[in-house]
Amino acid sequence: MERLVKPELLDELPPKDRQALRSRRDIRRLNAWMGHPRMMARILQQCQDGRTERRLVELGAGDGHFLLSVARRLRKRWPAAEATLVDRLDVVDPQVRERFGHFGWRIRAEVAEAVEWLRQAPPKTAGIVLSNLLLHQLPAEPLAELLRLAARSAPVVIALEPRRSWWPHFCARFLWLAGCGPVTCHDGLVSIRAGFAGRELSALWPEAGRWELTERPVGLFSHMFVARRKG
Repeated sequence: MERLVKPELLDELPPKDRQALRSRRDIRRLNAWMGHPRMMARILQQCQDGRTERRLVELGAGDGHFLLSVARRLRKRWPAAEATLVDRLDVVDPQVRERFGHFGWRIRAEVAEAVEWLRQAPPKTAGIVLSNLLLHQLPAEPLAELLRLAARSAPVVIALEPRRSWWPHFCARFLWLAGCGPVTCHDGLVSIRAGFAGRELSALWPEAGRWELTERPVGLFSHMFVARRKG
């Protein structure tokens, strides 16, 4: 299945539109079903080797619920962390901000496109740059630039994305059975066609010889990419 990037309906809706609010709720539920918060928490634990600072930047953070679910799973092992939530829209839920504090996490929200924010960020901005269901939205050239800038910003970069294969594409046709709205049903199919397979992200990674790259399918529907600077 050839990779095909098309606009997603959610990106074209006003933040407070009824359909947009419903779609963000759908996405939270789908993240839980796919196990992405659990996967991300496990990867973060594996990457925390004493050298990596607990300063996180999440690109395309949305309303903040995804990273909050990750923080909840890490609360015993990571009793404190600093996180910057970067998204092109100002949609972080005030209650989400408060709940981060219960885990000892300090957060800051930045309203910006992911690539633009990375362009302006100083090198070595974070200990870890992570994203969830973001990279598939970018065509090859902007994606390559984002990866290059992420590599400049942190020694660890993590991404969870849709897996581009026949099984996820088939299952996405039945999202309506899971209670998802029309926007999510449309965007689910678009996301999978724009997702990743094989080592497509590794092929775009800059100076790959200086990094340990892990890229593989995870779960039933997902694709994982982890880059760790050697030494």
